[in-house]
Amino acid sequence: MVDGKEPVIVKETLDKDLAKIGKAEQATASMARAVVAPGLGFLFLAAIVVIGGTLFGGQDNGLLIVAAAAIGGYMALNIGANDVANNVGPAVGSKALTIFGALAIAAVCESAGALLAGGDVVSTISKGIVDPAQVSNPDTFVWLMMAALISSALWVNLATLLSAPVSTTHSVVGGVMGAGIAAAGFSAVNWPVMAGIAASWVVSPLLGGVIAAAMLAFIKFAIIYREDKIGAARRWVPVLIALMAGTFGTYMSLKGIRKLIDISMPHALLIGLGIAILTWIIVRPLIRRQSEGMENRNQSLRQLFIWPLIFSAALLSFAHGANDVANAIGPLAAIVHTLQDGEVATKVHIPLWVMLIGASGISFGLVLFGPKLIRMVGESITKLNPMRAYCVALAAAVTVIIASWLGLPVSSTHIAVGAVFGVGFFREWFTANSRTRLSYVHTKSPNGAQTEFAGLSRRAAARKLVRRQHVNTIAAAWIITVPASAILAGIIFFALEHLFKIV
Repeated sequence: MVDGKEPVIVKETLDKDLAKIGKAEQATASMARAVVAPGLGFLFLAAIVVIGGTLFGGQDNGLLIVAAAAIGGYMALNIGANDVANNVGPAVGSKALTIFGALAIAAVCESAGALLAGGDVVSTISKGIVDPAQVSNPDTFVWLMMAALISSALWVNLATLLSAPVSTTHSVVGGVMGAGIAAAGFSAVNWPVMAGIAASWVVSPLLGGVIAAAMLAFIKFAIIYREDKIGAARRWVPVLIALMAGTFGTYMSLKGIRKLIDISMPHALLIGLGIAILTWIIVRPLIRRQSEGMENRNQSLRQLFIWPLIFSAALLSFAHGANDVANAIGPLAAIVHTLQDGEVATKVHIPLWVMLIGASGISFGLVLFGPKLIRMVGESITKLNPMRAYCVALAAAVTVIIASWLGLPVSSTHIAVGAVFGVGFFREWFTANSRTRLSYVHTKSPNGAQTEFAGLSRRAAARKLVRRQHVNTIAAAWIITVPASAILAGIIFFALEHLFKIV
């Protein structure tokens, strides 16, 4: 006390300074995390330029080859950041995999799929979108493919920033279409092929959603709402796992080993059937042993689906690497062939160094930028558990097989995300309308509490189990992918052509 007055207690200056320093450190760490991934991505592209300059700098058109390689690497980074989320997102959202486990599995399997089973021959005009006769001039063709590659990479990058999973295949197709129109007019585009791709915008997500919803309905009626859940699981889970194994066996026979042997659909189905039967024989005693001592509740059932779900994520990643790596390196391989041989070819072989750029770029993009989209697909659209995520994975594989059989050009992105939507919307409908569910709730309710449980059930039915905001964002991104990448490619084509005319 001084002069009869109470002293004013003031926070020590040191404490204030330490608090400010702590906040500054947190802000600095946050900013550092935000720039680490782009910085490492830039170093990856810089490494491509340095190595490419060493290998091709002294050749004719060497600088253009190096520039195209860097653009192909940039596209591969964006495929890894955006497209791979569809393969492992449901497993992460269901808690079957951690984000780090998913990144590790996907990175290894994507690279293995690209290097071991990636197609060594690709169409230079991307699925026949543009008539080769209309762009027979080598210079025009190079600018066309380079504009398509740049525009599709930029569009996928923008979609990733907006947390919208889009089809990289459609991005490339749109880029080729737009650059082709800029180079040779509207008559250069094969419009029936484009109409088929446009139809796949609707067909592929709907088909994936319907199959996923049908599988979830089967699981609910055959296992979840049974008195003896564990007994039902012992009967049906081996069948479901065998179905998944057979489906992936058929899928990989059609897509994954085409470099070694040409397999028809009937032969692929027979291979899948054999794998399914063998899997059922092996898995049946394992599931019985795993289920011993489990409580008769849903949480126990989820444990039985975790390992099948992890294997499905790995197989989907392998298949994706085998097939979609061409989106990054197909145009690049076409550019390299044209610059080195001086002619436009309908099909070209992919050099090993080009394949390495695609495989490593997809893996780097996944690890550096993938977690954002993985969490969005797996957690933000609707709530997933291992059983629901299993339905998504199986629907993705089955839909691709059906589409291959029918000759429909579909997107793995649209199928997987459509399957997630299908699971969520089915749960909304089932919660609101299922007499089986309501009867089960009444049966399990305590004596005298039926009315209360019925009220809870009705209130639960009123909840929206799919976030509409994500539905609108993703649907809008899907619709504008082809026109947006086409317009951007046309602008880039004119810019490149004008620039090199001046030079």
